[in-house]
Amino acid sequence: MINSENFTKRVSEPNGTNEVTARKRVVTVDHLQKVYGTTTAVEDVSFSIAEGEIFGIIGPNGAGKTTTVECISGLRVPDSGFVSVYGLNPKNDREELRKCVGVQLQESALPPRIKVKEALDLFASFYPNSLDSRELLESLGIREKRNAQFKKLSGGQKQRLSIALALIGNPKVAILDELTTGLDPEARRETWDLIERVRDRGVTVILVTHYMDEAEGFATE
Repeated sequence: MINSENFTKRVSEPNGTNEVTARKRVVTVDHLQKVYGTTTAVEDVSFSIAEGEIFGIIGPNGAGKTTTVECISGLRVPDSGFVSVYGLNPKNDREELRKCVGVQLQESALPPRIKVKEALDLFASFYPNSLDSRELLESLGIREKRNAQFKKLSGGQKQRLSIALALIGNPKVAILDELTTGLDPEARRETWDLIERVRDRGVTVILVTHYMDEAEGFATE
């Protein structure tokens, strides 16, 4: 369970500072709580995220990390507490929120035979100002896999596609959940580089991980 005592965060801003100011704050979570039956997944969690940060949510499997970001993205409704993303309430402003938040969840999957370009075209159709898929794939280093089926991609290539799908809608905030789980060390390092490049595009990144070294790699806390 994530709570106010064991919730750990790492913040990395482009200028190397970690100060969250009221002027720059784009995500606010205040006393968030989510309960499933008799199990409390998230208890009294509060934090804020500044524009342009890579913000890490760290904890062991089953700690409530995914539940936390699902509440931020509007996929789940908190039982209590307050969440704001660019002034939008995920519960009441889901349609507007969808336009500015891109999400790659740990449990997300694609049909095995769908091609990379087909998946991107499908996701792009959900947004009014989507990015050019060819340029996005080029920036992520998998343009040559545009016509490949999902099942034929390597683990690292699938994660790059996951990032592309989270970014295709041209979001202001990208939520990346356990992005490097199951990858070999080289693929993990490549994915870290990609995350920093996403931040350099001006996107605020919320990174969910259970790897302390991964969080510390982006951190200046």
